[in-house]
Amino acid sequence: MAEVTMQSGQIMVGDHQGIYVVKLVGDVRLNLCTTFDSFIDKMFAHGDFRGVVFDMHQTEGVDSTTLGLMAKIAFRAEERGKGKPLVLCDNKGLLHLMDSMGFEELMDFNGHADNDAYAAEPVPLKCNDPDERSAREMVLEAHRVLMSMNEQNAETFRDLVHALEAEKRSEEQQRSEEPLAAPKSAASHH
Repeated sequence: MAEVTMQSGQIMVGDHQGIYVVKLVGDVRLNLCTTFDSFIDKMFAHGDFRGVVFDMHQTEGVDSTTLGLMAKIAFRAEERGKGKPLVLCDNKGLLHLMDSMGFEELMDFNGHADNDAYAAEPVPLKCNDPDERSAREMVLEAHRVLMSMNEQNAETFRDLVHALEAEKRSEEQQRSEEPLAAPKSAASHH
């Protein structure tokens, strides 16, 4: 029996006349997401922003953080009156996952769109390994977005969000208790 291994993930992005294409390839996970989060801010900063297409034809899997960032894009597009992002996906498992989490409210789905439906040429996002604190912040934000979508998501992610918030508070407390870099007596010598 052949072993099935998931292709490690990649996020590719491109734009054409204000339509941004986000192509999720392979198994897209948290390690790619802080770079993706920065891209989202840059994308919405562009004056020509008109909409987003998620190309998920080559997506094998996504984690909840990635889904949270996709929801964040949908909410921000809606705030700007740009309509719902379009999801190009024919993977029944992914469609079921997104449907069960309430994404049909946020996005339009089309499984059979021609890959030439957009003129953008997506290129891989250069992903840097996130530092632990910024990764946790982004995971926290992504899951808060998912929780805001509906009661079922709120129930699903409540424990994770509470754990991340507690971890964050504990880290902030430790930082505030750390002594200053230079002892006071050393600072008084001229």
